[in-house]
Amino acid sequence: MKKIGITGQNGFVGKHLYNTLGLFPEEFQRIDFQKEYFENENELDQFVANCDVIIHLAAMNRHENEQFIYETNVGLAQKLVDSLKRANSKAHVMISSSTQEERDNLYGKSKKEGRQALANWAEENGGKITGLIIPNVFGAFGKPFYNSFVATFCHQLTHGETPTIANDGEVKLIYVQELVDTIVNEIREGNSKPEFVIDATATKKVSEVLVLLNDYKTKYFDGGEIPVINNTFEHNLFNTFRSYIDYKTHYPVKFTQHTDPRGAFVEVIRLGIGGQCSFSTTVPGITRGNHYHTRKIERFAVIKGKALIQLRKIDTDEVLDFYLDGNEPAYVDMPIWYTHNIKNIGNEELYTIFWINEAFNPEDADTYFLEV
Repeated sequence: MKKIGITGQNGFVGKHLYNTLGLFPEEFQRIDFQKEYFENENELDQFVANCDVIIHLAAMNRHENEQFIYETNVGLAQKLVDSLKRANSKAHVMISSSTQEERDNLYGKSKKEGRQALANWAEENGGKITGLIIPNVFGAFGKPFYNSFVATFCHQLTHGETPTIANDGEVKLIYVQELVDTIVNEIREGNSKPEFVIDATATKKVSEVLVLLNDYKTKYFDGGEIPVINNTFEHNLFNTFRSYIDYKTHYPVKFTQHTDPRGAFVEVIRLGIGGQCSFSTTVPGITRGNHYHTRKIERFAVIKGKALIQLRKIDTDEVLDFYLDGNEPAYVDMPIWYTHNIKNIGNEELYTIFWINEAFNPEDADTYFLEV
């Protein structure tokens, strides 16, 4: 079993990597890292000594003072090098750099110098180095106005603001889970690659991305419709968009119910995409679910009975409770990386309709069990 530590564990990419490694407990042991370790040599040395693999993600991306960015990033890399030497470590160190390495800016210069410092350590001390040169990363839970323009646009569109385009250039993009999967593969291979260029998985103009996000806002956020999704990039972008919704206030969403002397009619879901639709009956007191998905899009619609739907982001303690009643049919969509369940809290059978964007495949279920 490989012992893996991640500097920047609580950052955008770090959280995704940490959580993904947690899906393979028989293969990887995660060694926790706190940013305070960089200010305490003993704690940093103990962390380094415990790790077979260190992924150095800790860095500053934005600041009003570019010199401060440069000094911070080079300083963090040097502190890690010094600790590796003190601990006599032979670890496989992976460092995240950027395609901005070759640009004439201090951020790119800081990333290149940090990568070179660790490459020199590996060569001189019998360690291993993988220098990850990464394009622009987007994905769920990124920090708006910091990690990427995609994060900023998604936040604005889901919080009543209007995005503007400062520069409509072409941007090379990679989805955070695609990047994480690449890093995990490199951990498994365990080979030194001082300069490992990770290819972008999409190249888009900023305006092209905004057109798609505006469509998601109109159709999904405002209207509850699952939009047309043509390819992997659009699937990833849609899941990214969904992660910026304020779930506490957005759900449950009431359906429009049409009644006449015959009874009632409710449209449950309008689709621009395929998938699998099913229903369940649940006896009083029983809870279903307690699992999460990393890519699937899923809707729970209660049409009869009383239900409690609970969501919890897997790396937090906050539980979101949503109470639904078939007398006022409503739905809750399941965000990625949120474990969720549904419980019959009434005195009669609970009827629920489930829709998910892909048919169940036991060989690739994307379903991980975890109590809410």
